[in-house]
Amino acid sequence: MFAVIYRFRVRPGAEDAFIVAWGSVTDHLRETAGSYGSCLHRQGATEFVAYARWPSREAWAAEHALPPEIHAALAQMRASCERIETAFELEVVTDRLALPNAP
Repeated sequence: MFAVIYRFRVRPGAEDAFIVAWGSVTDHLRETAGSYGSCLHRQGATEFVAYARWPSREAWAAEHALPPEIHAALAQMRASCERIETAFELEVVTDRLALPNAP
């Protein structure tokens, strides 16, 4: 299993647009590209960190066909940010994360 940690510095006032666009892109990759999904965290007003998991580095790095609405969401996500950084590319060694049951 493979994990990626991203860091985002969002333009002041663009936080809500960023969160919506990030969600659209993340949901699409989970539903169609084999991603296991992602979790977005916030630190302060404009700093965000996302943790995403994939079955392998190859699955993450593969080209994924994106429909026009996801291209638009990705463009909105990028336009909302002052900086986007892939902070870490990680091989999962062991996983003891327990997720709560969804309601």
